[in-house]
Amino acid sequence: MVKLIGKEVGSVGYGLMGLTWRHNPPSQEQSFTAMRTTLANGANAWNGGEIYGSPERNSLHLLNEYFTKYPEDAEKVVLSIKGGAVPGQLKPDGSKKNVQRSIDECLKQLDGKKFLDLFECARVDKDVPIEDTVSYIAEYVKAGKVGGISLSEVNANTIRKAAKVHKIAAVEAEFSLWVTDILENGVAKVCAELDIPIVAYSPLGRGFLAGKFKSYNDLPADSPLKIFPRFQPDVFDENLKLVKEVEKIAAKKGCTPGQIAIGWVIAHSGKNGLPQILPIPGATAEERVAENMKPAELSEEDMASIDAILKNFAVLGQRYHPEGMAFAEL
Repeated sequence: MVKLIGKEVGSVGYGLMGLTWRHNPPSQEQSFTAMRTTLANGANAWNGGEIYGSPERNSLHLLNEYFTKYPEDAEKVVLSIKGGAVPGQLKPDGSKKNVQRSIDECLKQLDGKKFLDLFECARVDKDVPIEDTVSYIAEYVKAGKVGGISLSEVNANTIRKAAKVHKIAAVEAEFSLWVTDILENGVAKVCAELDIPIVAYSPLGRGFLAGKFKSYNDLPADSPLKIFPRFQPDVFDENLKLVKEVEKIAAKKGCTPGQIAIGWVIAHSGKNGLPQILPIPGATAEERVAENMKPAELSEEDMASIDAILKNFAVLGQRYHPEGMAFAEL
């Protein structure tokens, strides 16, 4: 069982990004249904963001509405919010003024209807020492306004520096069958050493590993995925080979490739010297949410088969476009 700030959470969490940050976000009714479905399946670690949408409409506004209607759920949820960016932009700003602005805005939007369990800056501001940025968030923790501090998209050295200033409650990093960097770059190792759980975002590779797309033409015309290097026409079919191999394993186990992908992430949690790892898949449809909350249980034989596949498969393309990679330390 994974713990965040001392609170037990389910083995799978929930990413709220798609509920407010897309060209055509789902209705409030659909969003509420998806959110309630996660809790019904034990997924009580929710991850949202001030950056997930606009200053006028993002995760915080949706959460306010949800907990207004379902106040009984507030104590069930362990809520993590990403902020710390320039308002209306994705540029990191870890200055005291902006960190305070961001947290204050989150608290304002939650309006006391839900405690802010974890706050993290979405990316590291390379112009501000991480020790300083963490100290600004720590003031809110000491004042009882925030439960704990998380880090996002950070390298091992940054984690060590931050942890010397204040206890780090979680580190958020991309981790999936086609993004295994944390196993080699020291992030998982230092998190295990410092007893920091890893929150694994995009465990389904933004839907790619779920077998959602069979060809580049399956991407909607307005899909934001079209800016990601791994979804480009010249590499799409090559990267799809991994999904086809995962589909074979899923067929043998009587589950979906998405359930294999999430199960693979969970299978690393607390094993072989690794820290606790919590995947946070995001979905907007009730049936897809329910599916994600029932990951496949993988045996050592299953894991060995998947590891063999990964050794013979080279993912083509960076995780983000060049501008996005500039803000990522991993």
